[in-house]
Amino acid sequence: MTPHMNTRRAAALAAVAAMVVVGVQTGSANASPDNGTDGPSATRSVVPFGANKASQRTAAIKSAQSEASSAAESLGLGGKEKLIVRDVIKDADGTVHTRYERTYAGLPVLGGDLVTHTAAGGKLKGVTKATEARIAVPSTTAKIKTAAAARKVVWASDGKPVLALETVKKGVQKDGTPSRMHIITDANTGKELRRFEAIETGVGHSQYSGDVDLTTTGSGSGFELTDGERGGHKTYDLNQGESGTGDLVTDDDDTWGDGTGGDRQTAAVDAAYGAAQTWDFYKSAFGREGIAGDGKAAYSRVHYGDSYVNAFWDDSCFCMTYGDGADNKSALTAIDVAGHEMSHGLTSSTANLDYYGESGGLNEATSDILGTSVEFAADNSTDVGDYLIGEKIDINGDGTPLRYMDEPSKDGGSADYWDSSVGDLDVHYSSGVANHFFYLLSEGSGAKTINGVDYDSPTSDGSTVTGIGRDKAVQIWYKALAEYMTSSTDYAGAREATEKAATDLYGADSEELSAVQAAWSGVNVK
Repeated sequence: MTPHMNTRRAAALAAVAAMVVVGVQTGSANASPDNGTDGPSATRSVVPFGANKASQRTAAIKSAQSEASSAAESLGLGGKEKLIVRDVIKDADGTVHTRYERTYAGLPVLGGDLVTHTAAGGKLKGVTKATEARIAVPSTTAKIKTAAAARKVVWASDGKPVLALETVKKGVQKDGTPSRMHIITDANTGKELRRFEAIETGVGHSQYSGDVDLTTTGSGSGFELTDGERGGHKTYDLNQGESGTGDLVTDDDDTWGDGTGGDRQTAAVDAAYGAAQTWDFYKSAFGREGIAGDGKAAYSRVHYGDSYVNAFWDDSCFCMTYGDGADNKSALTAIDVAGHEMSHGLTSSTANLDYYGESGGLNEATSDILGTSVEFAADNSTDVGDYLIGEKIDINGDGTPLRYMDEPSKDGGSADYWDSSVGDLDVHYSSGVANHFFYLLSEGSGAKTINGVDYDSPTSDGSTVTGIGRDKAVQIWYKALAEYMTSSTDYAGAREATEKAATDLYGADSEELSAVQAAWSGVNVK
């Protein structure tokens, strides 16, 4: 049910919309047989709906926040509920998507996020909510003893909202990755409601990408690995430490690394190059300036721990961290890995998908989808684009990739298709359903060879799916993520979100929308 907009709210949203600048990307490209269906073959222009300059985005958020009280009233929220603006995006047709967090009596509402979709004239077109439940609790006083470190919240992610306590337990996971385990406890009964992990894993001479150009900054008589063209991204050497920032990577002659893991600069070259390629892809594909869209860079840390075989994104430091592999000479810094980790930050800045259940699988898949897209966009002859995840880092020790997007189950654990138990899998395995969907949407089903890699993607029902090209597919996924998904989106919700995104971009009668529907059906998301 869509509430009626009052005049003040309509005027306010129209004012916000006027402050958001939208850029237009035009043109088309033909895909060569060896590159798969990767060209933007639409005859209409593709509009990067989030092409807002960082300063204009900040102004739009500030303006929307000034009208948040009237927005809450017009949406029929209770008197104790308040809205906090997280993002504002404007489409080419003037539609404004405003993403909000919610509080109740001053307490954060976990699972209470929502997005309003407002036409250019200020009329509300719809609302996407993480929960349809009315936010209210009998009391905001906890009945159980509250630990000093606990944060009082309203937990709305699992049905009826309840007063809860959120505690963050820091430690180390089995593979050496830092742990920030969030534990949600009913504040009245002491029953544990949920626990989830907040750490999300997944001219220089580089180890994986050959000789690459780097943007560096002069410092005294030498140079530092600071990219002044991309928000000031910095690369640090942790020197096998597991905390802190480490030492900023520097060099005397601006020639970095030697292409082998034995040179400590080499991992830094790959990390800096991957960060630059990811920044450039976000900007060219989506008009997005940086991970959070604010023009500011994250930073990278290399040489984490001793023989650490992983990489991870950490929201608390807004940074990517890379281990050196089992031999301390095989850093996990390939292009798709860098793109994967940075994209966890992008997800946190948009839909903020929960890192458990089906939403956790969608979170991981988003990083795989965008990491793969970064790899294709980099067009690097040494690390060519493919639909394999982590194929360069050999984390399995036998030359096989970490994950396969065309048929995820080939890794021995990932799901090819949705069923009711998918949400019980580790998020790296439940991601298979969305990864498979994205491959089918991009390239279609059946056998084909792309950039020298053979694929043969099946479907759950034996149907034939025709791909629309990776460029269109990633535009649909990003738009769905940024405008229609919420923290609790599951696979059914992801289908709905991508259908809305495809309709917005290409029309209700488009081949692209039909392809989205066919690809989801092909992975049993009906």
